[in-house]
Amino acid sequence: MLTLLGLAFLALLVLAVLGGTGRAPRIAFLGCAVAMGAMGLVGASALLGGEVPPTPLPFGPPWAPALVAVDALSAWFLLILALVGVPASLFAAASSPPPRAEGAAFPLFLAGMAAALVAADGFSMLLGFEVMSLASWGLIAARHPRGPGRRTAGLYLGFALFSGLCLIAGFALLAPAGLGFAAIRATPPEGWQAGAVLVFVLLGAGSKAGLVPFHVWLPRAHPAAATPVSALMSGAMVKVALYVMLRMLLDLAGPAQPLWWGLPLVAVGGATALLGALRANLEQDIKAALACSTLENMGLMAVGLGLALLFRGADLRPLAALALAAVLLHALNHAGFKALLFLCAGAVVGLAGSRDPDRLGGLIHRMPWVAGCAMFGAASAAALPPFSGFASEWLLLQSLIQGFRVAEMSVQLVAAAALAVTGMAVGLAAAAMVRFVGLVFLGRPRTPMAAGAQDATGLMRASLLIPAVASALLAVLAAPMLSLAGGAIQVLLGPNARPAVAGFDLALGELGTRYAPWAVAGLLALAVTILVFAVRRRSKLEAVHAPAWDCGFMAPPPHLPFGDPLSQVSAAGLGQPIRRSLGGVALVIHERHGAAAPGSAQPATLRVTAEDRGVAQLLRPLARARRRLSREAEGLRNLTLRAYLGIAFGTLLGLLSLVAWLERG
Repeated sequence: MLTLLGLAFLALLVLAVLGGTGRAPRIAFLGCAVAMGAMGLVGASALLGGEVPPTPLPFGPPWAPALVAVDALSAWFLLILALVGVPASLFAAASSPPPRAEGAAFPLFLAGMAAALVAADGFSMLLGFEVMSLASWGLIAARHPRGPGRRTAGLYLGFALFSGLCLIAGFALLAPAGLGFAAIRATPPEGWQAGAVLVFVLLGAGSKAGLVPFHVWLPRAHPAAATPVSALMSGAMVKVALYVMLRMLLDLAGPAQPLWWGLPLVAVGGATALLGALRANLEQDIKAALACSTLENMGLMAVGLGLALLFRGADLRPLAALALAAVLLHALNHAGFKALLFLCAGAVVGLAGSRDPDRLGGLIHRMPWVAGCAMFGAASAAALPPFSGFASEWLLLQSLIQGFRVAEMSVQLVAAAALAVTGMAVGLAAAAMVRFVGLVFLGRPRTPMAAGAQDATGLMRASLLIPAVASALLAVLAAPMLSLAGGAIQVLLGPNARPAVAGFDLALGELGTRYAPWAVAGLLALAVTILVFAVRRRSKLEAVHAPAWDCGFMAPPPHLPFGDPLSQVSAAGLGQPIRRSLGGVALVIHERHGAAAPGSAQPATLRVTAEDRGVAQLLRPLARARRRLSREAEGLRNLTLRAYLGIAFGTLLGLLSLVAWLERG
């Protein structure tokens, strides 16, 4: 397996060079798909018992060689990376023509994520993490060399550098005796150092995962990238950040950390889930809505991680294993259905010509393959049983319900509040998926281009079918897949931790609760079969034509063959009840009413502008501070040479004093 892993990395580096020359871009993307398939084989082999022990490489930092290893935890996330990387690479190869600007950065993006997952020392993990961040920034910047997209790329780069610096500080406190994972586990942090590690990990990996309040880059950056890159960022990159949190907080920091470690993650995760679900119902861009849905799902996973830390601190290992099983299973499920949804959105943009839902509609008739895959992904994202998203979210809600078993009353109250917020977020996420499917695929076409769209074929159709089939298998085989995750749970919680599995059912042991996805799927299939058989037996043989349901509006006039756009609900109109009732939680909303003059035939107007609260509370103060620092820096030009030398020597002495204090500690 180590040889296969090395060949996959070598192939990605060669493909990066090939893509940089601009030659044979389709071959480069197909090679990326093969390399990602090899990564998936390595992960599956490790989950089945073929783990790769820590192995030194012939290169690395000056003080020690770089180490790579594949244990059960990294293998699980390699499987996630392959699940997204293979169809995303095929979709890129199916583009006509394939994107040349992303040719070099795309393989580096994949290699950076894989390097962060297989690293067995802090230096290698940080190197892979930063390669991932810089390559993804390059993919956005290459697509938007100027204009608002360029500002989005700059915003993303700022958050990427911030997350990297925080993780460097976290490893500096976590690894005083050495950066190897084995050395870190031998000397876990204690006291204030442990608390500082938690803060830096939340700031570093949490900002990359899109947790509140550092989420403001995600709804902008993910839609700004090309469709395959958007799928990778939402389906895989944020999971690498989740992996870093799991590795540093549950594995490397040791099992003796206090119970309160989980409280910030539960609170921040609940807020992120609610904010993401709200924004997914209000966005006017289908890719932006899917990006906000990623916020909701990452918030749910952060809640599960916080519960695992809480239950472990309270010495409730079975409940900690339950919460951790929900996190790992939902990470895999989300990778499948979110990659599917983003690729379906990309197919709609490429074949129907718009990302605005008010310029789409009726695509189920022109694009049945894309519509069917999108509906399957939306049902999974909405957590409808027996689709894949339901099993993992059911496990998470069961974990929240068990919060009363912790003795501290404050923890019980936090768990109850998180249960309410999470339930609201799950319901709003389902509404967002109904809005997405209804506006894009149902109703009547709103434009001639939507009416003449063609369905996906060839490689593009294959790229949609791979995550669709994987999500279907995950829906029915949730319990066997969770059994494979047992090794990852034991890496994080100890050898006695077991996932909540009983054969093909998810069972919570002594709690007595059980979910059988195969039985639910079988009953639904039987009901649909009986319904189809009954309808065909009772229906007439000849075709009957009747007017389509038109929401009560009159038939379209001859000069509007596609119907009056005002006769169908708009994206803003469908989201208006949620915006007016709950939108203020996530957004700063301004409404401007323009009344018509007395006697005028002009209609009244309503203009709505919305801004993320994170922009007002985080980015604007930072922009003001940057302008103030720029003005102060201009004043430094008038200093004397003596003042310049004093600043330089003072800075040097301060840094040397800090190093001496750290060595003494």
